[in-house]
Amino acid sequence: MKKTLAILLMATMLVLNLFTGCVSNTDKQNSDAEKVSVTESAQKHDKEEAEQLLKNLSGTYGQLWDKALAAEYDQDWLDSCAAIVGKEKAQDAVNTLKASVSGTVYGQEAVDKYKDSDRFSFNCDFTQNVQQVTFDGDKISGIDANGNEVFSHSYHYIGYDENMGFYQFQSADEASGEFTYMMLAPDTPATTYHIEFRYGSDLEALTKYDAGNYAYWMAAGIPVNADATMVNKAIELFCTENLEQES
Repeated sequence: MKKTLAILLMATMLVLNLFTGCVSNTDKQNSDAEKVSVTESAQKHDKEEAEQLLKNLSGTYGQLWDKALAAEYDQDWLDSCAAIVGKEKAQDAVNTLKASVSGTVYGQEAVDKYKDSDRFSFNCDFTQNVQQVTFDGDKISGIDANGNEVFSHSYHYIGYDENMGFYQFQSADEASGEFTYMMLAPDTPATTYHIEFRYGSDLEALTKYDAGNYAYWMAAGIPVNADATMVNKAIELFCTENLEQES
């Protein structure tokens, strides 16, 4: 998916219409039956895509913005923004875009911080002391800054979230804590030069961008062996997706 980062930044502008009301038991049963039929068909299709995604993600990832926000890429940011908004506005655009992915809080703390503001920043770091994440078949694991294993579980596909466009996986281990669920965007190094994902113990909360325990948090990764060309392409994609919406 080439629009994930842009969707991430536009998430709080979405309005969700929630309707409550009364329906007859018969109507509800018919509706539920239709949903089951559609869901079963969709799940079969999505499961194949989800399994292929895990294969495409094979490898080890570090935090995207730890690399992409390094001073050595400042000129890449300027060039990418200037190509869209012009040289005079380029630096302001760079500052805005960098700030949008440099949030330091998430969850209720972020909700409280941004509730009265029209500006917000996403925290895109790996959480729970994870510094690197490795995908190896159906096994996903993570280590901390000292190389110590933080988690390691086998995951199986459980569904697809239409709102976020993320595939949902669950750990096969009962006591997985904040690594019980994994939600993976269809992004891969080969298509978008980065990956995006979320993990936690509450699946419902993970499906919300701006509410709950994971509000304003979206982990963004890049292969640990990514060269300057890949980092540059990730920066260029990010700038293009977000600035072209405004131009």
